[in-house]
Amino acid sequence: FEVSDISSFSLPATVTEVHKETSEPVKESFAKVVSIGDIMCHQPQLTGAYNSTTKQYDFSAFFKEISPYFKDADLAVGNLEVTFGGEESGKYRGYPTFNTPDILADYIKEAGINLLLTANNHSYDTSLFGLKRTARTLKNKGISFIGTRESEEDSLYTVKEINGIKIGMADYTYETSGEQSDRKYLNGILLSKDANNLISSFDYKKIEQFYKEAETVISHMKEAGAEFIVFYIHWGNEYQTSPNTAQKSIAQRLSNLGVDMIIGSHPHVIQPVELIYSEDGENTTVCLYSSGNAISNQRQEVLTVCKTGHTEDGTIFSYTLKKYGDEVTLDSVDIIPTWVNRYNGNNGYLYTIYPLEEKNWGSSKYNLNSTAAEKAAKSYERTEKIISKGLYEIQKKLGCDIRFNLEETESQTTE
Repeated sequence: FEVSDISSFSLPATVTEVHKETSEPVKESFAKVVSIGDIMCHQPQLTGAYNSTTKQYDFSAFFKEISPYFKDADLAVGNLEVTFGGEESGKYRGYPTFNTPDILADYIKEAGINLLLTANNHSYDTSLFGLKRTARTLKNKGISFIGTRESEEDSLYTVKEINGIKIGMADYTYETSGEQSDRKYLNGILLSKDANNLISSFDYKKIEQFYKEAETVISHMKEAGAEFIVFYIHWGNEYQTSPNTAQKSIAQRLSNLGVDMIIGSHPHVIQPVELIYSEDGENTTVCLYSSGNAISNQRQEVLTVCKTGHTEDGTIFSYTLKKYGDEVTLDSVDIIPTWVNRYNGNNGYLYTIYPLEEKNWGSSKYNLNSTAAEKAAKSYERTEKIISKGLYEIQKKLGCDIRFNLEETESQTTE
């Protein structure tokens, strides 16, 4: 069967089954990948992390609770929605043009994240210099990344081999419109011509060009041995908990092209996960339209455009691939809700991502105060409401563990 045909997935009883033709044991291996959403660093996060005595930034609070999930995986992926423009790009700052201290990359690496996505609407916040410097900084620190590059000799995609399983990965962001129709813009900023080919991007108005490029990239990844294809995409409307028509259309076309998994970002809130079937019936794609925020200062108490709390919610999106002989199949998919707590530190606010495998983990596992624990429980409920139906359908089809009891969730939402 096809690599991505999860409907026909079945396994032999044991790993010691022998091929009659060769009389050799069939080898079995697994690759576990986890992904989180937007890693952002707004001004209050910078202020709270700065130690005026040492004149250093300490971001250790960010990942201290979620780090075990990264280290348990073979590959951990995060969306880096800041730039490392250095002091040459001016003061360290948050929104609207992020320039973050390099040391954040050290904390990201120490937490266990070993692949960063760098194509997003903030990739050019510190201009061409910052774009290239971000890439160079990650290279120097030994952190893999896709989506942007320092020079055109670097690849914009990757094929990662994990336990004998080759996963092809690409990362794209949407472009914004500007006065010059023949030039690229990100966040309304005109890119220099030297930057045009350093960011994987697409124009909604010229979407057929993107599909042609995607088809070529997929072909190149497969030529390099990729057995499973993943596209990360920065798309959609901010603060909308449902995908728009463009997201739906792009996801369908990518499924038609043979993409096995799509993981989205940019809305800063979680959007549903679902199965997409290619129009020729040959491919099945798992699509999480938005992973939500991993960490940010987009808080219910400070935002005016989204006061529902959804910007505090994120996901640990996890999938495991299985290789049996020469065949690679999707073995399991899971989504663990996360919530960002903001609390008082010595110099300002501190921020910590809390994984929530159960609704009451805020109190029972992390011993948060009653206010924070209640917020964590509400975050869990919000996430469950958005993703439970799609995740249930995927997990049921794969025959793996079920995260949410769909019947319970449906009864809660109709009350």
